[in-house]
Amino acid sequence: MKEIKEQYFKQMEDDRKKELEDNAKVIEDFITYCKGKNIELTKDNFDYIQTIGIVAKSKDLLNKLNTELEKNDEELISCELLDKFYTKKNFESGFLFSQNYMAMAHPFYRRGFSEFANFAPRFIDLFWKFKDKNIDLYIALDADRVRVDIDGPSYIEEDTWYGASFNKEIGKIPDGLVKLRPPLDLDGFDSSLFFRDVYSLDIKWSESKGIKTFHAEEIKSEKITIEINNELFYPVRYIHAEYDLNKKHFRHFDGALHLYKEDEYFQRRESDLNFNEKIDKHLKAKTFKVFKMNGIISTETWITYTSQFFTGNPLVSEYFEGKYPEHISKFIDNYRKNAST
Repeated sequence: MKEIKEQYFKQMEDDRKKELEDNAKVIEDFITYCKGKNIELTKDNFDYIQTIGIVAKSKDLLNKLNTELEKNDEELISCELLDKFYTKKNFESGFLFSQNYMAMAHPFYRRGFSEFANFAPRFIDLFWKFKDKNIDLYIALDADRVRVDIDGPSYIEEDTWYGASFNKEIGKIPDGLVKLRPPLDLDGFDSSLFFRDVYSLDIKWSESKGIKTFHAEEIKSEKITIEINNELFYPVRYIHAEYDLNKKHFRHFDGALHLYKEDEYFQRRESDLNFNEKIDKHLKAKTFKVFKMNGIISTETWITYTSQFFTGNPLVSEYFEGKYPEHISKFIDNYRKNAST
């Protein structure tokens, strides 16, 4: 096994070097293009990532390339503004094309929140195609990296995903808390495999002055961590939405990543979304917002994008439909039958 791993990593490194050599002209041309914008890059600023392509990396590179990309106070950029400078292409979800480079959606949209992974289908695919004149869209982009091999190959990855057909009227949903967890009798491996390392899905509904508010946090197991500026965090996907009971549509919908330190994470996961009302020392996670919609947002749009943001999580299906996807239910039934014999 050790030899197989060594051979694998050697092959990966050989492929990386070859791709950089084959794209030497592309890299040189981009360095020259950047000089015209007073951006100094060298060959050391470039790398080949199998799931992306040839990437240029430098602090705040995208904003230096396009100084007109204004961020709001949540570090998000208007999609209407992006459409003025970039184009989208079929089968290239997550990428924005210009003549000299491709801007990319933020790495938090990638599998495992890793900057080296492919985008986690299907949220970014749906978001890229979404158009509604009644909704203002905002998104977080990869500020420090752009792809430069514009004509390079695409990395397409198939995924199993779970839709949701929530049919209840929002106004009839009672205020309160919900905490969903995978079946506790599954062993660690099977739970990790079929529930994507999800520890729990926490939901809270509340109502005030004609507005119904939705909060949800998807808490992963303790083995899912990310490192930012040499600090270790436990990432938790978060959804917030506001439904106007009089106008009968959502008026606001956003998604973010909550980043907890280790001690905060373990306090948070054993509680619910009223956790700060129950403990003396309030927890306040670092928050990184990754998208936002404002306007006339249908219940169907909210359901679809909530489901896809919590990508591959059967607990979302359990909440909206009252059951797991069929193949998950069959597995659990077979698992319990075998365990009882």
